[in-house]
Amino acid sequence: MAKTLASIQRQIDKLQKEATAIRAKEVGGVIERIQSAIAFYGLTVDDLFGAKSAAKTRGRRKAADPAAKAAAKPKAERVIKYRDEAGHSWTGHGKRPGWFKAALESGKTAEDLLVKS
Repeated sequence: MAKTLASIQRQIDKLQKEATAIRAKEVGGVIERIQSAIAFYGLTVDDLFGAKSAAKTRGRRKAADPAAKAAAKPKAERVIKYRDEAGHSWTGHGKRPGWFKAALESGKTAEDLLVKS
């Protein structure tokens, strides 16, 4: 009997679910063994990844704190460059927002959306 694309897709889906379940079970065991070894030998982050890596990790954790991040580097005030009738605004920096793309697709130009001073 010839296999169809649909039957092969079902097999792939079934095997993918099976693989995901097996991986989850194996990862749990690996994590337990690693945690046991760390506790048994009293290992630290420096022992596992080196002093430079531990310093980088600690630095990232500090930067992730919103209060520390705000205090460390105040953001420059950005001037709004584009605005639509609905009140959406964009400074013109970074990724184009969805409302801006939609306006362009509907026939407007970037000049139509410019904020007039």
